[in-house]
Amino acid sequence: MARVSGTGKTCGPPGRNRCQIGVMELHFHGAVGQVTGSLHRLRVGGRDILLDCGLFQGRRAEADRENRDLPGWAREAHALVLSHAHLDHSGNIPTLVKHGFNGNVFLTPCTRDLCSVMLRDAAMIQQQDARWINRRNARKGIDSEVRPLYDLGDAQRAVSQMVSVGLHRPMRVAPGVTVTFHDAGHVLGSAVVQLDLEEKGVRRRLLFTGDLGREALPLLPSPEVVEDVDVLISESTYGDRQHVPFESTDDELAEIITTTIGRGGRVYIPSFALERAQEVLFALTRLHHAQRIPSVPIYVDSPLAVSVTEIYKLHPESLAKSVRARLLERDDPFSPPGMRYVTDVEDSKAIQASNEPCIVIAGSGMCEGGRIVHHFRSGLGNAKNAVVIAGFMAQHTLGRRLAEGRREVKVLGMARDVRASVHSLRGLSAHADKRGLLDYIRQTRKVGPVRTVVLVHGEDRARASLAESVKEAGVPEIVVPQRGDIVPL
Repeated sequence: MARVSGTGKTCGPPGRNRCQIGVMELHFHGAVGQVTGSLHRLRVGGRDILLDCGLFQGRRAEADRENRDLPGWAREAHALVLSHAHLDHSGNIPTLVKHGFNGNVFLTPCTRDLCSVMLRDAAMIQQQDARWINRRNARKGIDSEVRPLYDLGDAQRAVSQMVSVGLHRPMRVAPGVTVTFHDAGHVLGSAVVQLDLEEKGVRRRLLFTGDLGREALPLLPSPEVVEDVDVLISESTYGDRQHVPFESTDDELAEIITTTIGRGGRVYIPSFALERAQEVLFALTRLHHAQRIPSVPIYVDSPLAVSVTEIYKLHPESLAKSVRARLLERDDPFSPPGMRYVTDVEDSKAIQASNEPCIVIAGSGMCEGGRIVHHFRSGLGNAKNAVVIAGFMAQHTLGRRLAEGRREVKVLGMARDVRASVHSLRGLSAHADKRGLLDYIRQTRKVGPVRTVVLVHGEDRARASLAESVKEAGVPEIVVPQRGDIVPL
């Protein structure tokens, strides 16, 4: 990790609203006890600064309700600081804007470029899925209308309120609040957010990891460590487990593809358009060059993944040195032989109707929307096929149900038998695992006091496991907040 310049205590029990009264406070609303819907509230000098505003993903009815029901303080906030472009961190900003938020959104230049395409794509997918479900309901005589959260206009207004701030360049975002971004090494443009706070002579340095990357990811630099931190808000997605090495992941992926194609099947890889798609393409490029997988068509059935990959190519300065060198030498690391980008809906339908052996990479990563669900409608019931789960799947998502081995699932509201083989590849994750998170906390403590560690963005089991290890590392105070909890700074 690059360096930039007692006894444990938890904030419990669940449901308790306040640990104590403070001048500067953190309020927790989303991504506590779960890994989606990131939304935290920082109060300084009577003003609210939001940290992230992401989409909650889970059961459809619950997700729809959670995403629409934004609290009034969020709509009236002074500003928003965004850690990175993944939709569980950024995807509800258009809803916020739709309901009256008119403050600045501070983010890195790469994140703004990504949000400009990702939020518009999210709006279009919501509209398309709503039309499809409403037509199906009408055919069945169901009197129920599905409405998208927001439209293209809302997404565009959200982008117009975004202010790009380069890494390591302090920016005053409100009286008493200065933000500095550092590389989080998670996805292109992802930031560890340093917040220097001052109120009534009291100064604190708060650090928010957003999503923390792994050491030595193939595509990105390692996370940067920040000095003199008082309070560290850390993600904990993989707080109770370790990743397998990248090398063994290549072995697994090669075996799955070779076996599936050999029996005449298809390999479906549900993938986030941001980072996961690029990591998968990079892995397929490596395997092809090593002649470890057969030559078959590789369909990237995601207009968004096409756009995001081009943005990666536009920002070689933000990639790992080896990848940067390849791009500058015009050696595209994201183009394995046989790859075809699919943007047209009719072309996507033609792939779904075909029986040719192939690899299909399509969004969304947790299988709750996008084109992958349409591929699953026709492909899950075929025992020749395989599904590769290449990352974390949140509770109550289709991706989690497949990863858990369910033999019947609902796809777009209709029951489908799962006869395809399902494989989970944990090694492709761009999140730090338990060891990586602990290493980051230890290194941050070496260059600063770090009096308090707050664990968010993780299911309760993962947070509890990580909290015990952080306690053993000697951190004076450990906070495991629930929704509605308030922590003084």
